Amino acid sequence: MRPPARPGSAPRRPRQLARRFLVWNFLRAVLQNGWWLVTSLYMVVDAGLSPAQLLVIAAVQGVASSVFEIPAGVVSDTIGRKAAIVTSHALMAAAMITTGLSSDFLPLMVAQVLWGIAGTFASGSDVAWATDEIDQPERMHLLIAAQGRWQMIGSGAGIVVFGALATILNRPAAIAGAGVLMLVLGAWFTVAFPEDNFVRVRKDHLRVALGIARRGARLVVTDRTVCVLVIVTVLVNGAGDSFARVYPVQLSGLGLPSGMSGTVWFTAISLAGYAFAVLALAVAQNRLHDDHGARAALALSCATGLISFVLVGLAPNLTYAIVGVVIANGIAMPLIRTITTIWVNRRTANDIRATTHSFMAQAEYVGEIVCASSLAGVSGAMGAGNTVALAASLFAASAAVLALARVRGADPTSVAHASPVGGGAT
Repeated sequence: MRPPARPGSAPRRPRQLARRFLVWNFLRAVLQNGWWLVTSLYMVVDAGLSPAQLLVIAAVQGVASSVFEIPAGVVSDTIGRKAAIVTSHALMAAAMITTGLSSDFLPLMVAQVLWGIAGTFASGSDVAWATDEIDQPERMHLLIAAQGRWQMIGSGAGIVVFGALATILNRPAAIAGAGVLMLVLGAWFTVAFPEDNFVRVRKDHLRVALGIARRGARLVVTDRTVCVLVIVTVLVNGAGDSFARVYPVQLSGLGLPSGMSGTVWFTAISLAGYAFAVLALAVAQNRLHDDHGARAALALSCATGLISFVLVGLAPNLTYAIVGVVIANGIAMPLIRTITTIWVNRRTANDIRATTHSFMAQAEYVGEIVCASSLAGVSGAMGAGNTVALAASLFAASAAVLALARVRGADPTSVAHASPVGGGAT
């Protein structure tokens, strides 16, 4: 039973809300990726941080994000998806502005940690909001695929726009300006995005929050489909994180130019990856409407990742390596990320939806920490190419997990259909 409409609230068409949702995702991707492009250069060139300081920031940020991920999901399922997303915008804007106003190590580390924490409040809450308010579960796979496409388009646009702004103005101004715009975008979300179908928890917040966390954990452990997707997420994100750190070294070793021309090459390769991701998601979206289609597409994506990583790792020349990078970043990784999101979203219940997505994000952190650190331990002896080829084995392991699991239909052990403990859309 859906809660009664709030007094004075006019019916909102699902198509209109879907369009707003996609526009918001596009603009957020523009700001996030444009900001990060300029910030990554700012911390090295302007702030003069050492490699050790950059690694310390990355480690502290990863730990903080991992700690906040599940509580942020529970907040979304008890207090509201909209409140979590607006909180994310406020924290992210503060982190972005702080970065542009300081060049000292400690403030930059605090800003990066705050940026990571901000991301946990939006992780899963965006899909949960769309599922609740648009209320067309049979078409959610299309919306999530479209979300992925517009995020890729926004990422490419952000690189171009903020790269140009940083050149015309300066890096600190572009960084702080992105933070101000992120705050404005959050204000627009507050005004333009309704939350009519979510039932907020009014009492016993701690008890309900703990119950939601337990049910989310139980779903991850007992639902065979979700459990398989968690394993795949750990393996694939471990491979992807290692690949992102190592493939520039491999390209450089194969003859990628250095200096300004090398920067242009890297930018062009990134934009090509975004373009291929948009096309791949458009082609795949109509095949993701059920478990059979999602399973087949996920297996094919893992195979694509395996081939592309091997191609980069064992490439005889720069051309083959670039082709492999574009396939990996533009087809395999975006498809796997989108398919797992769609599949998990289909398996969970409304009142634990954001929490379940937070558990999946937690699996990403585990993969990055465990798999990437393991590969980093052998990269010095093996070299960049062999490390990438070894990372390809994680895609093979993911495909093997899918094949061995042979998940068919809904699991009787799934808690997705259990009675809610409070919160969420009803």
